[in-house]
Amino acid sequence: MSTTESLPLAASQRVYRSCLCLHSQRAARAIGRRFDNAFRPLDLTNGQFSLLHSLNRSEVATVSRLAALLAMDRTTVTAALKPLERRGLLESRPNPEDARSRHLFLTPDGHALLAQAMPIWERTLAELEATLPDADRLRSELRGLA
Repeated sequence: MSTTESLPLAASQRVYRSCLCLHSQRAARAIGRRFDNAFRPLDLTNGQFSLLHSLNRSEVATVSRLAALLAMDRTTVTAALKPLERRGLLESRPNPEDARSRHLFLTPDGHALLAQAMPIWERTLAELEATLPDADRLRSELRGLA
């Protein structure tokens, strides 16, 4: 028989009212669902859109650089890249200077899909921003937390 005391209901209510982690996660999921729905006709998720854009850079991308840029761990990035590579949207080549890493590049199909996705992203972002009192301030504060 357990002798631990139950946590008062008021403590859970306080967490629900004031927990920044909980509320930021809920908001991120809601925003993610909104973009997932918008990108569905392209068979693309919001996470895949972000990954593809992370490859659309002037410097050579690696899994480590993507992980740092997106604040994700390397194994999660590696797993997320696989379906995009299978679709022919990106290419992975050996790093000639370090056999332990690979260079990642968008393919022409990857560039084309990003071009198709941009108007969807712009429209969805504008719709979302219209519901916020100050989207620029929110963005700035979120960057500061990251």
